[in-house]
Formats: sequence, structure tokens, C-alpha cells
Amino acid sequence: MVPPNSAQTDRFVHDRLPPLAARAQMRYDLSELQIADQANLVDVLLSQIKARGLLDKPFLRSDNIALTYTDASERINRIAQVLTEDFGLVPGNRVLLRGGNSIGMALAWLGVVKAGLIAVATMPLLRAKELGEVIEKAQISIALCDATLMEELNITKAQTSILTTIVPFNLMNEPGSLAVLSAQKDGNFKPCLTAADDVALMAFTSGTTGKPKAVVHSHRDVLAACQAWPRHILEANPDDIVMGSPPLAFTFGLGGLLLFPFAAGASSYFPSIAYTPEAMVKLIQATRATIVYTAPTFYRQMAGFAKQTPLPSLRICVSAGEALPDATRQLWKDATSIEMLDGIGATEMFHIFISSKPDDVRRGAIGKVVPGYTAKVVDDQGVEVPRGTVGKLAVLGPTGCKYLDDARQCNYVKNGWNHPGDAFIQDADGYFFYQARDDDMIITSGYNVGGPEVEDALMQHPSVAECGVIGIPDDQRGMVVKAFVVLKPGVNGNEACVKQLQDHVKAALAPFKYPRQIEFVSKLPRTETGKLQRFKLRSASQQKG
Repeated sequence: MVPPNSAQTDRFVHDRLPPLAARAQMRYDLSELQIADQANLVDVLLSQIKARGLLDKPFLRSDNIALTYTDASERINRIAQVLTEDFGLVPGNRVLLRGGNSIGMALAWLGVVKAGLIAVATMPLLRAKELGEVIEKAQISIALCDATLMEELNITKAQTSILTTIVPFNLMNEPGSLAVLSAQKDGNFKPCLTAADDVALMAFTSGTTGKPKAVVHSHRDVLAACQAWPRHILEANPDDIVMGSPPLAFTFGLGGLLLFPFAAGASSYFPSIAYTPEAMVKLIQATRATIVYTAPTFYRQMAGFAKQTPLPSLRICVSAGEALPDATRQLWKDATSIEMLDGIGATEMFHIFISSKPDDVRRGAIGKVVPGYTAKVVDDQGVEVPRGTVGKLAVLGPTGCKYLDDARQCNYVKNGWNHPGDAFIQDADGYFFYQARDDDMIITSGYNVGGPEVEDALMQHPSVAECGVIGIPDDQRGMVVKAFVVLKPGVNGNEACVKQLQDHVKAALAPFKYPRQIEFVSKLPRTETGKLQRFKLRSASQQKG
């Protein structure tokens, strides 16, 4: 269903959205969630910055440069001009974005969306096969790619006829680069007058089956998200400097490190070096960062360095992406005297919907429902269970799941409620306590890994007869990937074989998906119809542990 005032003449995505009856109910109960029917999120956010007199404030920072909102706006306009004038893209076309966290990646994303195009950001660790799946699913003909990450995308381009154009960015003087093409433009670009319900972005999540799911979010969705958790819980201000490790290709990183600072009039810092726990602590001190986003695993690793390094500027530490152990919360508080801001969100919901301010924390709980959202714990029939009882989380609010052309929509949205796939307990005071995932998703150091995807990669190795992959608890990473492998006759299951299989998966998939543990077995537990019984693998692993 295309909005009546849609500007997106390419209707590929609109035509493949779930029917209205299969979508989540959308709630806009608060006044700040009322979004005009004609709204381009980049234009709206920039107009708000202008109205607040913040155009000359820093917006995007790196080791070498600090762009004000005025500076960034001109560069965004030039990128939008390149896409529409040089490449003839029309509203609704998809643009793949491949890059790490950088000013170049941020500007490219904003330029795509301001032009009424659909941003499809991808993780820098993805391999050619995974990129090809995204391109095939979204039918993407053009990509903007960080110059240092071209190799895998060039392999993908050679294997598909869909992707025809790759434009490198973060490359200053090379003919054909985004910088050179942008320099030829005048920076005068009128934002595409998108409907608020036109599509702004697609975010890919592999899910438990390993087949990519494309989550679709509109301009209205993102603008509403900017007025929910950031406004009521985070409470950032124009003097804040934000930094963190989540990739901009994750909605957690996109919101936390780019769009939410934009909405607050704050600035975001993107370093030129890869984060390590020690490096992040030193950069917090050097940049006077006030807000940091990263996963619990990283906070735990940072705590020792933070205890030795004064961080007087730091005031808010956001943890999300995986369950926050109370021991990690207390370790960080001991090192910094800062109460961590926890939260749970989902790509399907764009960002965090359960959280608490640091002064409203209850030990062991993630928090309460974010203003603008409603949440409850239900049984398999969707009936709310008594407080204190384990059940499945169900959520409503100003954002909701919309999968692109995917039958799994009915698994996520049931009777209008979003079901993120988490087991929770809610106490009498409304605090939510996370229990576990209620599916086979493996969440390791904040990354989602689908077991079947790793199984498929392992099965491509000539030594493997069959395999099963699960996640097992780990004190450092929350969970780690473990593979149970049945080898072909004559193959020796020794340490050399373990390393061969691990290297094989690293070469086929993003490296964080490889099995850190491999156990060789003679057979796998299966049903009479041949389905793998992963719960039996988990049970066997726990007994051995």
C-alpha cells in the first residue's frame, strides 16, 4: 500500500510490504509523536536545528575535522545531487551503504535519505555471499562503499547483474569518487517531499533461519523513535559529545550515534582507529565525550582501564545489544561511579522500548516501558500472564515490524502486537526482567548469529557430514557459537581439523559468526522427520559444562 501523498515513484518496496492487517498496531499517544503526513526525516531534523539556532554547533567530529550542522548540510546536499543528477536515481530506489563508522558513512546515509531514496546500510564485516543476498533481496543497483572495503563488494558485483555501480567514499582525489563528484555540485538541493510513511531505510537481520530478513522503517517511524527513548530516558543536549562502538549499519548504532544526537543538537565523534577497550577509554578522556554506547562485554573489558583513567566528562553509558549482567553493571559503577543505562530494543522496532534512567534502576531489571510504548508479558495465546511469571514479551508503540516480502511477518506480529522473541518476567512495579531468547538466535558480544547460517557454511567443507550449531553461555561474551560436527569417514577430529573448520567459516561469513567451540560427535539428535533438535544439543552441552 503506497501512501496517497507518496513521493517514491519506485514502488518496489511499497508493493512488498505486509498488508495492513498483518502489521503491528501503531500508537502515537503522546503529543511529541504526532508527525506531519508530509515529512522527510533529514529535512525535519535539520529544520529543528535551525529553529533552535544550532546551525553553527559541531555535529560530526573525527580526529581531523569537526563539521558544523551548516557544513554537514551542504555536504549532504551535494551527495543528494550526485545521486539524483549524475546517476539518475529516483525516490524509492535503494542504495547500498558499505562502511565502518565514519563521517563519510554518516553523510552518505543522510544524503541518500534526504533525496527520498532508501538507505540499506550493511555491516563492514559482511562477505561477498552475504552482500549478494542483500542486493538480491532489495534489488539494489548502486552502492556507496568505503574505499577500504571495496574488495568483497567488487566480488559481489562480478557475480550479479543487479548491482551495476559502486561509488567509493572516504577517498579524496580519485576520479569517480563521491568526494570528487560532490565537489562539482553547488550544494543547493531541495529535500525530497516524502510522505511521512514513505520508506527511509531497510535494515537486514539474519534471524534464526539464516535467511536475511529486511526490516523496513519509514520517515515517520524514525522521527517518532527520536521522540521516544532519547527524549524521555537519554535526555541528551547540545553540549553532549557522543561516541561508541555499534556499527551505523545496526539500528542501535544508527540511532545512538547519528540520528539521536542529530535530534538533540549534539555532536558525534567517529575515530580513525578501531576501538579496543583501552583505546575507547583513552578517547573518552581525550575527546571529552559525555555519552557512550557499547555492549556489556566491552564495558566489562573497559572497566579496568576506566578505573585507572579519570573520565570527568562522561555522564551517560548506554548498554544494549545483549543482556547486561548485574556483575558487569556493578563492575563499571565501581570503576566510574556511573550507573549504566540499560535497555532492550529490536531492529524491527528500530530502537530501545524498555529502559530506565540511571536514577530509576532496579537491580537485575532492564527497566520499565519507554513512554510512548506499551509492553506486556504473555503466554503462547497472547494472554497476559500474572506478574512475576515468565512469558513472552509483546510490545506496541510508534514503531513496529514491517518485513519486506517475508512470511515471517506473522511470527513477529500477532494480533497487532510485536513479539521480539524474548522471554521476560514483569514485577508488580512494572519493571521487566530479561530471561532469555525464546528462539534459536545466538547473541554473542552484541552480534546476532543465526545457527542455521553457520551450519550451512560448515556443510560446505569437504570434511563435514552434518552439523548442528547452538549458542552456549559465556561469561565474557554473553554467548558463544558452538558447533557439533559429524565428520565424514576417515577424517581425524583433532585440533588441526577444528582450526580448518573455524578458518573455513571465517572466510565464508562475517568473522564474528565462526564457532569458537567445536565438538565432534558420531550423530546428531533429530526428530523422526529429520529435524535437528537443538534443545537436545543445548541440554547435552549444559550437562558437560
